[in-house]
Amino acid sequence: MEELAKEAGIPVRTVRFYRERGLISPPRREGRIAWYDDHHLARLRTITGLLERGHTLTGIADLARTFESGRDVAEVLGLGEPTEETPVRLTPEQLADYFEGETTPENLAAALELGYLATDGDEIVHISRRLLEVSSQLVREGVPLSTVLAAGRRVREHADALAELFVGVLEGWGGDETEPPQLRPLARAVVDAELSMALDRRLRRESTDEPPRDPTP
Repeated sequence: MEELAKEAGIPVRTVRFYRERGLISPPRREGRIAWYDDHHLARLRTITGLLERGHTLTGIADLARTFESGRDVAEVLGLGEPTEETPVRLTPEQLADYFEGETTPENLAAALELGYLATDGDEIVHISRRLLEVSSQLVREGVPLSTVLAAGRRVREHADALAELFVGVLEGWGGDETEPPQLRPLARAVVDAELSMALDRRLRRESTDEPPRDPTP
């Protein structure tokens, strides 16, 4: 414990306190010797980083429990499945920087349930760099992360329906191939064009709507 505290740059009593609070896992014991490893050191550095960003120890403990109960990388990414998305590995401090003040246990639990986040040891894996950047931008524009995640859940439902539609239309193209050729670019082109036109229609309606009239003479 003394060596671990020295490497982490914190007092031994702080390590002992974190251990008692369940913020770090028990050491591996051999007789009377307790062995700490890089996993414990990484967790201590994460705790220090989150404290510097204004998180409380109670909040950090909640975050740790949320991640430890989350899905692992293999389950979320689906090993062997085709994907064009690039996963992003993050420390908890880096994730907090992306969503300043919004990395609550409730939001993280929702992101884990959606499959946006997974855990790999002391690292967090976001399933898509594009989704990470867009979500972060929306939060910086003032949209609460809880609202972004709720919208993501609705988009997921529509996206699943669209994927089923396009696979059904194009499934005869590829013969014995798992994925029909040109499926992704054709599907993206259609959805992008239709969404663009739908936004035009919606914005046009809003700009032409007359304000409610005052019923009083």
